[in-house]
Parts: sequence; C-alpha cells; structure tokens
Amino acid sequence: MTKKILIVRTSSLGDLVHMLPAISDIARHVPGACIDWIVEENFAEVPSWHPAVNEVITVAHRRWRKSWWAPETRAERAALRRNLAARRYDVVLDMQALMKSVWLVRQTHGERHGLDRRSAREPLASFFYDVRHRVEFWQPAVIRQRTLAASAFGYQYDGEPDFGLGRFTQHAVVEPYAVIMPSASRDDKLWPAENWRIVFDHLSSQGLALRLLAGNEREAERARQLVQGRQGAEVMPRMSLEQVATMLASARVMVGLDSGLTHLSAGLGRPTIGIYKASTPVRTPLQGSSYTASLGERGAEPSAQTVLSALEQALAFEAERTPLLTGLDGTQPETKQ
Repeated sequence: MTKKILIVRTSSLGDLVHMLPAISDIARHVPGACIDWIVEENFAEVPSWHPAVNEVITVAHRRWRKSWWAPETRAERAALRRNLAARRYDVVLDMQALMKSVWLVRQTHGERHGLDRRSAREPLASFFYDVRHRVEFWQPAVIRQRTLAASAFGYQYDGEPDFGLGRFTQHAVVEPYAVIMPSASRDDKLWPAENWRIVFDHLSSQGLALRLLAGNEREAERARQLVQGRQGAEVMPRMSLEQVATMLASARVMVGLDSGLTHLSAGLGRPTIGIYKASTPVRTPLQGSSYTASLGERGAEPSAQTVLSALEQALAFEAERTPLLTGLDGTQPETKQ
C-alpha cells in the first residue's frame, strides 16, 4: 500500500545534503513510501538526485521576498497554493522547523509532523504541527535529521548514512586533481591567502592539478588572485550543481571552507577537508564514506599545518582505496597491491 509523504526542507545546499540519508532511511523502512519534497528553486537538483524522491515541488522564497506583492510573485504563490491544495498526503514532515517552512506546511493536507518547541530553532513553529517530536539540538545535522525521520515513521535507523548519490559515484573514475572552495558569502569565513598557498604547494607536490570553485564574479576574482602565476591551477566557470557534483565525484581530494559544496563532496564519498572559522563543526561536521576532517571552530581557524596534516591522511586513505588511474602527464602509474 502506498504511503504518500511530503518532505518540507527548502534550503540551504548543505542542509539539503544532510537530509539525504534520512530520505534513504525512509525508503528503506517505510513500505510503499512515495516521497515528494518541497525545495527552494535554486536547489531543486539536489532532491532530484535521490532515487527515492518521486516529485520535486519548488518554492521561490529567496526571489519572492524581493518583490513579495508584485503581481508576478502573487500569481506564483497562488499557483503553488493551488498545487498543494490539490494533493493529499499521509504525512507532511517539516524538517526545517522555521516559520517560512510552516507557511508551506499550513497549505498542505495531511498529518503534519515537526520538531517540538524545545527542539526547533524557531520554537513558535512547533505550534503548527499535529505531531511533535523531541530531537536533541546539539547533534550532528545528519544524525538529527535521521532521528527526526525515524521518530515520525516509527522505526530505528542503523548503519552508516547513505546519501543516495549513486548516479554520480557508481561509475566515477578518480582523476589527479583537487577541488578547492576558497570563497564564501561572508568575509568572516575566509581563510588567509598565505595559508591557501601553502596548501596549494603541497597538493601540487603530490602531482595534483587544482580546480577552484567560485559562486560569483567577486569570488572568482579572489580565486584567480590566489592561483595567479601557478601552473596546473584553474578557476572553474560557473556550473550547475549537477556539473559540480560530477566533478567532485572524480576528485582525488577536496578542501573547502564550511560551505554546501564541501558537504556535498563528503556526501559523495570523496576525501574532504573542511575549514571552519565562523561556525562550529559540532552541529554540521562533514560526514561521508571516505576520510573527512572538520577543522577549526567559531573564532579559531585551523593553522595551515593542521590542514596539511589532514591532507596527508586524506591522500594516504584514498591511495589505499582507489589508486590514481593516470598521472598528470597521461601515463599509467604503478598500482599499489
């Protein structure tokens, strides 16, 4: 018998990545689960990657709030309201617990589940659910989401988190490059340029090309300055999330600031090192099936040497698991036995 489920979690990229193992758990433990997911339009690709997601419903809060009362915005909101009103769900699970997600939940038909007031970041949101669940706040985000889903559907999850990203990982071939995410939307997250150059020197000494990511022209310019005059380094053009995920899936290693793309790399099972400076890794550590290191703390950035030490461990871990197929010159290196 089909059990129709609506997941409400609209943003941001890192939070959506943290959600994916909970979706795998639901698909595994809930017979007949048919899962729809409401998500911010800019991130609609992410839930579509998971094979257990039936339909992705988009919302445009980020765009709408710039012109909330414009005729076009009002028409789009009305269309979404009609879309949700026409659907009937067995369970509507709000995994965001914010008033902006409650605004969506209130337009749905089904038993509404969410966090209780002691668990939600915005406690007022809990008053709008039919069923409330207690989930301890100071837990890693992946565990928190898996726990909420298990509580809502009455099962106990087990095993390592499955991000459901096989479409990228199943046939990926590891190539001799490192992906770098040196930019962020906030300047207080940035790591000193001299530290990045020390890391770049180490990666280059290991025979790895550098592919730097940037979200906008300002970030791209900073990335170009970081690698100016350096051979084997490239600032990548603006790409879709699908294209970035494909590139990450074949990377030898990824080093980035605490960003959604860094968490995506970990979820794809790549060796990943995250640099935390304006946030704490206690609640949002990197998690994945390969080596991960969540370095630093709010107000206490990691040193370059700390990152280098983690890099050495990451490269050693991956060398044992997946030897490089080709060198930078295209030759076939010896394979470790």
